[in-house]
Amino acid sequence: MIVDTHTHIFVSEFDQDRNEVVQRAKEAGIEKFVLPNIDTKSISALKQCVKDYPGDMLPLMGLHPTSVKEDYQEQLAIIKQELDRGTYYGIGEIGIDLYWDQTFLREQQEAFQMQLQWAKAKKLPVSIHIREAFDEVFEIIEQEKSPDLFGIFHCFTGTLEQAQRAIDLNFHLGIGGVVTFKNGKIDKFLNQIPLQNLVAETDAPWLSPTPYRGKRNEPAHIIKVIEKLSKIYQMKQEELECILYHNSIDIFNL
Repeated sequence: MIVDTHTHIFVSEFDQDRNEVVQRAKEAGIEKFVLPNIDTKSISALKQCVKDYPGDMLPLMGLHPTSVKEDYQEQLAIIKQELDRGTYYGIGEIGIDLYWDQTFLREQQEAFQMQLQWAKAKKLPVSIHIREAFDEVFEIIEQEKSPDLFGIFHCFTGTLEQAQRAIDLNFHLGIGGVVTFKNGKIDKFLNQIPLQNLVAETDAPWLSPTPYRGKRNEPAHIIKVIEKLSKIYQMKQEELECILYHNSIDIFNL
């Protein structure tokens, strides 16, 4: 039993063969798919995917940092309304991204902090996107620190010290295709992190693991992530899957 804790199979890249993608995932042992929202434009497709595969899809609601622009307050108002009236298993995908553009850093910080506050109020996990912004993310999490603030550092690519800091703040590390990359770096120290602090993910359609790099990612490829983790932890794949599964179930309160 496997949970893909971060996948975007509701996006247009899967419009031609979504049924086949879901079938391949189920054949690979994936039981649940966690779907983080992107922005107001993606809500309709997200909800349709949940409707099309009842019981399989666990939607999250949030505003992705790269979608934070001049209209972020209007977007947040729509997302909050959707969050309040729908059934969602967490807040996401949220965070700070300074890789592509730093123009809206202040707005990203405000949007991130506000959504963390929603998560605390609703006692829901968060799925955090970080790119070139660990210091900025940690600063806000420290301000909002609470037993009710928890979740996943999605697509973790930081250092051992940053990993430990995230864990100390009540977060799990989302491990995806990067762990299979030759230059991914995290494979060099992950065995120093207790497996109880990890979950597996794909971020499909992006970040395909080796040997699929450069191609569209899909949930079934999570097996390559799990195979790599089983080598890192020198553990039978079935045993490792069981631990990751229970970590995921605990986070999303299933």
